[in-house]
Amino acid sequence: MSSSIDQPLVLVSAVNGYIASWTAKAFLDAGYNVRGTTRSIQSSLALLNGPFKTYADTGRFSIVQVSDITLPGAFDSAIRGCHAVVHTASPMSLNFKDPDSVINIAVSGVKSILNSARDYGGETLKTFVLLSSFAAVKGRPKDEPYTFTESDWDDFSGDEVARLGKTSPSGLIYKASKAAAERVMWDFQSSELLTFKMTAINPVFVWGPPLLFPEDPEDLNITAKVVWTILSGKEIPSPLVASGGCVDVRDVARLILFSVQNVETASGQRYIAAAGVRSEQAVADILRAEYPNRREIIKKGTPFEGYLPDYSFPANSTARIDSSKAVKATGQGWIGPKQSIVDAARVLERYL
Repeated sequence: MSSSIDQPLVLVSAVNGYIASWTAKAFLDAGYNVRGTTRSIQSSLALLNGPFKTYADTGRFSIVQVSDITLPGAFDSAIRGCHAVVHTASPMSLNFKDPDSVINIAVSGVKSILNSARDYGGETLKTFVLLSSFAAVKGRPKDEPYTFTESDWDDFSGDEVARLGKTSPSGLIYKASKAAAERVMWDFQSSELLTFKMTAINPVFVWGPPLLFPEDPEDLNITAKVVWTILSGKEIPSPLVASGGCVDVRDVARLILFSVQNVETASGQRYIAAAGVRSEQAVADILRAEYPNRREIIKKGTPFEGYLPDYSFPANSTARIDSSKAVKATGQGWIGPKQSIVDAARVLERYL
């Protein structure tokens, strides 16, 4: 059996992030070595001393500091010797105020890591995978039933942000940043003579069990925290994002792994990751059934309202999502919303 030093090395940017940490685990479990980047080593000690300790102790997992992803050359040394690059680092918040800053970080970060990949990837680098978003797919709101696919693009948020400036809603700023960053990647591919391939992964609202557990559950990842908010007995929150779709974080990681393991199939492709409709009311309904001893604590809301029993998109929806392309490519379906919710709740019981 070959030693770990002989295994392909994958670079995962912002490795202590919610999706990135699961992505790193998927690669490690598949036999790859992983090098993660982080803004500060201190912020990643929970990974090194927690779920990835064994991998770190055996030299299969390491972390390098990239304090500012927007700087030219920021990833030069991190990218050397890598078989694949997975770029997940991008601004995410519910309270964006300055669109210029957010979009600049997202775009400049992609430019910086792509330039490093071109200049220092060498013969070992085979593919670059961008964690984009369904936000970069969903275009102008539709007036009639419509199904979004990978051929769709967000064709309005950039113009809207330019028009509204600092009065732009936070969600609109996020959409504009994700669309702009992904377009930069595809423009780079068409304008440069590259020896590596490219793939974009476009997930909807990502939830499911986290790998990292902050001391205070209020510091959980924004989307992962939805289950905790309801499990803990707080009011059922309004939807964080408007797409209405959901996908398990483990499926996003699996799709990224697939793209690296199947370079030729995934080359030049976008893959939407969506398992069905997301409903905060469904979270409450499911958790009240799973935790009968907490039925008086978990808010009731309006049971079973606003979603179908199989969590599918209504036929008359103006924002249906077709994620069959990824299912066909991988030969594997999605983890269902109910399993995502229950699995997340089980690991979050530690906070009760």
